[in-house]
Amino acid sequence: MLTWELTPGRPALTRAPRTAGIGEACEWLRENETELTDALHRHGTIFLRGLPVAGTEDVAAVRDVLIPEPTPYREKATPRSDFGNGVFSSTDLPPAQSIRMHNENSYTLTFPGRLLFACLIAPEEGGATPTADCRRVLAGLPDHLVDRMRSSGWTLTRTYSDYISLGWRTAFNTEERSEVEAYCRENGISWEWQPDGNLRTSQLRPGTISHPGTGEEVWFNHLAFWNEWSLDPDIREAMIDEFGPDGFPFNTGFGDGKPLGREDVEALNEAYRAATVRETWQAGDVMLVDNVLCAHGRDPFRGDRRIAVAMGRPVDVLDCRPSVLPAVVPAQA
Repeated sequence: MLTWELTPGRPALTRAPRTAGIGEACEWLRENETELTDALHRHGTIFLRGLPVAGTEDVAAVRDVLIPEPTPYREKATPRSDFGNGVFSSTDLPPAQSIRMHNENSYTLTFPGRLLFACLIAPEEGGATPTADCRRVLAGLPDHLVDRMRSSGWTLTRTYSDYISLGWRTAFNTEERSEVEAYCRENGISWEWQPDGNLRTSQLRPGTISHPGTGEEVWFNHLAFWNEWSLDPDIREAMIDEFGPDGFPFNTGFGDGKPLGREDVEALNEAYRAATVRETWQAGDVMLVDNVLCAHGRDPFRGDRRIAVAMGRPVDVLDCRPSVLPAVVPAQA
């Protein structure tokens, strides 16, 4: 029977027993897998402290126990380093930049059901990986926003560019336009090649789904994360001046086509803040996140920080009783 530390504002945490090495630690994980899964479904995020995780090979060994079925990183949106064996850096974005709450790959038709984060080097200051229970986010939102999402879903429009975001070659891991078009065709994405050679895509996705295991409805999307009103006001104005109102690298809206206002986005981000928990990283910590039940982000930090991530337990959106079916929308929408 595992003992869980439950502290307001912090994720559920259990301490692993001292072991002779990673092999013995993985055996402990196997023996307690059912209880760990139950805790993950109950809390959405669980912290495991005291495991002998020191390198990426240790991360891969723990990953093979807790999330043995890998999920590839599709439609890439942020730079990552590949550590090999299906283990990556959590992100390579600058340390001073915070990352808002989001469910990994919520815009894809198949997404990871679980995320595993492991701390190889703890930062000197800051740098937590906060999570927010999306059941609580849904419950904390104004009814009119939830009703709009359930009835219309959300749209994502991306402009791929090496200048201000990831280029399409990096995002789709190919040099061939035909392969990008085939992927878009198979995954309900409209596309439009720009005169400068860049790519613009759009897609409609459900914003609320139900967990395939527990059946609970959750808020599951990147609506606030990539909306223009989540940008710093100066950055937003600078982007409009440089690229025009339709030139954001990412932008979102409700599927009904009506504009999403600043007040709407502020309400969304406030619901995430109210549901957020965080734990200060220590070297060797492992955090397991149910990607359907919880969104995650990153706090700014100082000093060296090395957080490895692995993704697995693929989930098909159609197995989650989506409130709206995925669909193609025009690339210029």
